[in-house]
Amino acid sequence: MRVGRMGLALALLIGLMTGAPSWAAQTVEFGASRVDLVAARDGHRTALAVELATTPAQLEQGLMFRHSLAPDTGMLFDFGRPRMVAMWMKNTLIPLDMLFLDAGGRIVHIEQNAEPGSLQPRGPAQMVLGVLELPAGSAARFGLHLGDRVEHPIFQGEPVKSR
Repeated sequence: MRVGRMGLALALLIGLMTGAPSWAAQTVEFGASRVDLVAARDGHRTALAVELATTPAQLEQGLMFRHSLAPDTGMLFDFGRPRMVAMWMKNTLIPLDMLFLDAGGRIVHIEQNAEPGSLQPRGPAQMVLGVLELPAGSAARFGLHLGDRVEHPIFQGEPVKSR
């Protein structure tokens, strides 16, 4: 199919007006891994399949442009070292729960049901090593509380590379 200059200009203008084009989401690939949620009060464990965000491009894109996220899955953001982190929902189409995790994987802050598209910064007033994003309602469904842990090699000082 041949697109004339006017058609190309119109498509570019529409893309600029609506934010990043949806094809941008396909340019970043994520590695796959697994985490265990561990309840502090009784040691109950729940295994989840996660995608890993470790590179600057992966950390920037995260779950943007996704139309769904299956139950018992999520995305683990590894910032490489503890730092102050604020997350937003720009170009995120689905509501999420966000678990902010210290260097030991302990949950230090929970954001529940973050609103899609919101530019409101979310996060704790302390440094974190990672954030686990889950489908909205997951924190309540799993009965997660501050002090519960997420087990994954990044919280044991082991370098993890996305594939």
